[in-house]
Amino acid sequence: MADCFGEGPRFDSKDVERLEDECLYQGFFRLEKRHLRHRLFEGGWSEKIQREVHVRHDAVGVLLYDVERDAVVMVEQLRAGALSDPVSPWKLEPVAGLIEEGETPADVARRETLEEAGCEIGELIELHAYYPSPGACDERVTLFCGLVDSRGIGGVHGVETEHEDIKVHVLPYGRVWELLEAGRLDNAMSLITLYWLARERASLRARR
Repeated sequence: MADCFGEGPRFDSKDVERLEDECLYQGFFRLEKRHLRHRLFEGGWSEKIQREVHVRHDAVGVLLYDVERDAVVMVEQLRAGALSDPVSPWKLEPVAGLIEEGETPADVARRETLEEAGCEIGELIELHAYYPSPGACDERVTLFCGLVDSRGIGGVHGVETEHEDIKVHVLPYGRVWELLEAGRLDNAMSLITLYWLARERASLRARR
């Protein structure tokens, strides 16, 4: 079979027949069992299959970068999904948050930066959008780089009603790269945004 992906994907959402979405759990997030069938690459349709899907709000991640001081602002907080991590369940990450109804990703980037890091973004640059785990979760993440003035940034922030306890770190770019190479920045948002920054850092600094 010839590879025609360069011309776009062969199938789209019309090539999936969703027979039933069954709610297994509803809390802050939702777990569904989806009953479906889909077209096959060699023709025809699949048998009826079932897949469990974690249904979430779409999310935003923002890497905060101070061009003038060549510094990266990151936040540290406890992550429930990493409680068994052999080093620490407290993770160092970009600012992040969920998109609520009526918000754009850019709105969320600016709101979460103020809530989690206590600062405002100047220029906001959109990087990528991706699915962290499309085999199990419907969440789509939009990533940004937010240019900030890191002077005076620090302390502990977060929304009290959401039980957030978030410590802000301002780190020299070189130190951030050391942490990445040591495996300490072990989440997708950090890796994707920092590899982007490694590629674009010189051109960002040349704009000063």
